[in-house]
Amino acid sequence: MNRKPRPSKKNSNAHDLLSDWRQHLLTRRQLLMAAAGGSLAAMFPLLSNAAVTTVTTKADKAPDTYDTWTTIDAVQQHLFPKEDKAPGAREINALGYLQFVVTDTTLDTDSREFITKGAAWLEGMAHELYKTSFTKLDAKQSEKVLQRIASSEAGENWLSTLQLYIVEALLTDPVYGGNTDQRGWQWLQHVPGYPRPPADKTFPSLLP
Repeated sequence: MNRKPRPSKKNSNAHDLLSDWRQHLLTRRQLLMAAAGGSLAAMFPLLSNAAVTTVTTKADKAPDTYDTWTTIDAVQQHLFPKEDKAPGAREINALGYLQFVVTDTTLDTDSREFITKGAAWLEGMAHELYKTSFTKLDAKQSEKVLQRIASSEAGENWLSTLQLYIVEALLTDPVYGGNTDQRGWQWLQHVPGYPRPPADKTFPSLLP
């Protein structure tokens, strides 16, 4: 039987911090949902349902549709950009890790939908301000849209949730989709514990 490696004090602190962060976001989200009458959609007080679910523009008579994950990828890169000596969201595959999280059935449905519905809300805001998709904005425009989103409690919670999973992608074992080629560990000069989980022994596969 494989034993879990004893985490170092540094790793324990990081794990505790992420757990506390996640619990805070979840608790706050539950309070927001209760205030919204238990409706996830009502947490996003931005535009009409049509504006959020049908993100189009009549420019050149061609619809400007958006893809949820392309939008989230753009947000992640803005929140955690690449630097000269540091990986960014794309280099650690933060998007792949978040997709792993969203497809994990052990995560409650509201938490999974909260992530994807937030992308629709963001696109609605981008269209309200600039008449185009968030993915087509420059850095200054993107910042303005994100600042507007963050001005509400639901929006701040959504962005904090994305930031949480970026940090997890930075620290996770690559078997879970993030931390590609151990780039996060290399940047942090972290030595992982052993034994590391094989691909067929990740925690979702071990659940009954």
